[in-house]
Amino acid sequence: MKITRVETIVLTLPMTIDGATPMLGGRARTSIDMLLVRIDTDAGITGWGEAFGHRIFPATRAAIDTLLGPMCVGRDASAIGALTDELQRVLHGVGRGGPTMYALSGIDIALWDIAGKAAGLPLYRLLGGAARADLPAYASLLRYGTAAAVAHYTAQALGRGHRHIKLHEITVPEIEAARHVAGAGVPIMVDTNCPWTVTEAVAMARRLAPLDLHWLEEPVWPPENLAGLAEVRTRGGISTAAGENYGTAWEFRRAFEAGAISYAQPSVTKIGGVTELRKVVALAEMFGVPVVPHSAYFGPGLLASIHCIAAMPVESLVERFYCDFADNPLGEAIHPRQGRIAVPQGPGLGVDPEPRLIEKLRVTC
Repeated sequence: MKITRVETIVLTLPMTIDGATPMLGGRARTSIDMLLVRIDTDAGITGWGEAFGHRIFPATRAAIDTLLGPMCVGRDASAIGALTDELQRVLHGVGRGGPTMYALSGIDIALWDIAGKAAGLPLYRLLGGAARADLPAYASLLRYGTAAAVAHYTAQALGRGHRHIKLHEITVPEIEAARHVAGAGVPIMVDTNCPWTVTEAVAMARRLAPLDLHWLEEPVWPPENLAGLAEVRTRGGISTAAGENYGTAWEFRRAFEAGAISYAQPSVTKIGGVTELRKVVALAEMFGVPVVPHSAYFGPGLLASIHCIAAMPVESLVERFYCDFADNPLGEAIHPRQGRIAVPQGPGLGVDPEPRLIEKLRVTC
């Protein structure tokens, strides 16, 4: 089964906002970018992948269109391990993280979609998972910057049945507001996106300790400062989480050896796709670290995350970025119900993007 075409498609999904406008990367965020990867084969099977694209999709798209895509055409679509290993080796001089690995991630996800379709199995069963209908999903709120907005969206998420809440706030009043609304029994996580020095992060962790956080995510700049992150974990009194900015399983190995993280968060659209994420799961099991993948996206990357989690021996949480859309190409597949999200049961990823909505949301660039 040969690969005949690798195509990239950029979509923009306008958000439906009923309260304060969220922030992402320091700017108002009213839409989400999606970078789809479509792979066609001479067997008539098409696979869909997703490469990390928020804000930087032109660089990732260029890596696929000019480097990785042409290298894949004519290759055996079923030889996923051999192909992705070769791509990593040939392109290691271009980068072991960032757009090159994001590009590889989208291709890898599409190849696993093809593999599942060829086998007639949902991906999680192809990966050896036991039958699962759904998984717990946590509401990953965006950054709002005011206590009132955080309280509003926390209450809304709880009202929709979520039982785990993640914030993207970096000041105490907003986090206190979420705890006040949620009460004592609801796990609250805080993702800070690498804002502080080690000293600042330790001090902030101690201030937040009375709020009983489930984890403190990426509190240290730069994210590769593993010794500093380990110090925050030891001295701050709160479990640490990180990994969305790690480019390969080797970076997770170094984090585990440094004792830096309590929870590992590989991102399937960033780390090399399903193939590399499975290596992280195996490593984490050896080091006794729970895996809770990062999944701040709404296309095949979210579906691949669900399948990878469903294939784990121990149930884990699915991150669901807390956004609403008037239109999305995967329909109901991205929507949790009462705090749980369905595991697609069709072959491969289980759901293909809707062609009509692809054309409606497509960005010409």
